[in-house]
Amino acid sequence: MTMIVGRRASGVGRFAGQSVVAAVVAASLLVGGAGATSTPLEQTRSVLERARAIAGNDTPHNQKLTDLSDLLKTFLDTDVMGKAALDQHWSKFSAAQQKEFLTLFRELFQRTYVQKLLLFEKPDFGYAGEQVDGDQARVDTKIITPRDEFAVAYSLRRQGGRWLATDIRIEDLSLTNNFRRQLDRILQKSGPEDLLNRMRKKYGPNGKGSEDEL
Repeated sequence: MTMIVGRRASGVGRFAGQSVVAAVVAASLLVGGAGATSTPLEQTRSVLERARAIAGNDTPHNQKLTDLSDLLKTFLDTDVMGKAALDQHWSKFSAAQQKEFLTLFRELFQRTYVQKLLLFEKPDFGYAGEQVDGDQARVDTKIITPRDEFAVAYSLRRQGGRWLATDIRIEDLSLTNNFRRQLDRILQKSGPEDLLNRMRKKYGPNGKGSEDEL
């Protein structure tokens, strides 16, 4: 299995945190629900064009956020990501708390990363191929901006006739691991209810959270 190493004119040192977050989001939209017989790579290409069209059209910013969020719901397995992000802390949550956490975690991802996607100005995308092993797959891609290239790899699982993303790695940085570190830091100092209260304020029905930091 080959990892993509993106060419970057500005070098690794200029791969700033904001660019990482934005690239994760833009690349995360490359995986999604095409036809029932589509391969992971075919789905990637199909959803990329849909995401590009949404991000590049002339609709109001808030409408783009809504449309991109709807697109995210078709491919991102936030339940798997959220449970993996909680890791050993999952068992500390009651069944009701686990359910609420997964709902808030989905909002965390969508509100944060969909908005970061819109930071890009019509980037180009490249595809390096796919690796399929039964119901598991990996798709290697890259995002090409005027100054840099970002290598992005997806872990996918088959569910019915579609593929769902269960992790995203950009320049070998795992999205799930990033959230795991944040959650672990919080839960080392406080309990499940404190975390949920914190997330409700940002990502509940009236929340306005837009940052990737919890």
